[in-house]
Amino acid sequence: MLRVVCAPDSFKGSLTATEAAEAMEKGIKNFREDIEVIKLPLSDGGEGMVQSLVSATGGKKKSAIITGPLGKKVHAEYGVLGDGRGAMEMAAASGLLLLSSKELNPLKTNTYGTGELLKALLDEGCQEIIVGIGGSATNDGGVGMIQALGGKFFDSRGRELGWGGGELKKLSDYNLKDLDPRIKKTRIRVACDVDNPLTGEKGAAMVYGPQKGATLEMIKELDDGLNRLGKLIKEKEGIDIKNVPGAGAAGGLGAGMMGFLGGELHPGVDLVLDTVKFEEKIKGAQLVITGEGKLDKQTAFGKTPLGVVKRSGGIPAVAIGGWVEEEIKSLREQGLTAFFSIIDRPRTLEESMENAFFLIEQCCEEIIRLFFQAGKSF
Repeated sequence: MLRVVCAPDSFKGSLTATEAAEAMEKGIKNFREDIEVIKLPLSDGGEGMVQSLVSATGGKKKSAIITGPLGKKVHAEYGVLGDGRGAMEMAAASGLLLLSSKELNPLKTNTYGTGELLKALLDEGCQEIIVGIGGSATNDGGVGMIQALGGKFFDSRGRELGWGGGELKKLSDYNLKDLDPRIKKTRIRVACDVDNPLTGEKGAAMVYGPQKGATLEMIKELDDGLNRLGKLIKEKEGIDIKNVPGAGAAGGLGAGMMGFLGGELHPGVDLVLDTVKFEEKIKGAQLVITGEGKLDKQTAFGKTPLGVVKRSGGIPAVAIGGWVEEEIKSLREQGLTAFFSIIDRPRTLEESMENAFFLIEQCCEEIIRLFFQAGKSF
């Protein structure tokens, strides 16, 4: 019996990882119904992580009404996994997709809702929480998150700071005595796919500020604010987080998670693969198919297909994508067997995205047909 594992990330703008895995399965079954297909929709810690972990562990998705990045109330989903752990994406509470382009302003956006989402998981009784921190609209170092959990931040006159990255320029002190006591008993594991330090040329404000609406003047102000935060955490907690890889992720949320909550930063895809027990799920498989919307140089630096390929244990691994760049060839040295574009003829981007399910289905049918007919017998 042929066993195939379908382990894609989302095809952004087209299909969720779950939908992509379903398209893969349909293509395989078009060739032979008796092929066993194991669907493992995945994520590198960004969009779709909660769904991937809930699906893989038999958990449940839930939602809460929380504070969005500019103070408006929004509905945010989170997950309680089958083993009792919690999972959330900071972008669901404090992400770019919650704002229009005109609303982007990292001096004002905040992570208060991220803290509220953490509280929702504490209320569920979760003693370990996995947090994906991609796609943020914020640059407040996680201060808003800590404010939602009961922490207080002050200026030099003892006045409490408000919300937003612009408030950090006034930061002089903080007090965590009213921090939700449950958080100290909770393991926080952070799925992070960047290694930027907190400040400087490769820091949160300099690198990611522009995509969040920051002007050159704002970037300097935001970087200075994060620098104040890093120095204060070192002074009060004895933790030098400024240059820790990943501290600058999500506008400094990585630093806030580590410095205030004892959060552990992990490469996103590895944390997800560990959580879904990837090696256990692929035992006995003869082929693994992975993929994402765009296979490029970023794929070769820690995205889902690379993680799948590296941990497939010698099982033939194939990657598919809508857009495939030359850099994907480097994955062959990591164990990639082959890669394919799902595009079957000249199409516009819009047409390709609209037909992504069919194109993945068609591509996977041809892959399994070739694999099976190439002399493989099971």
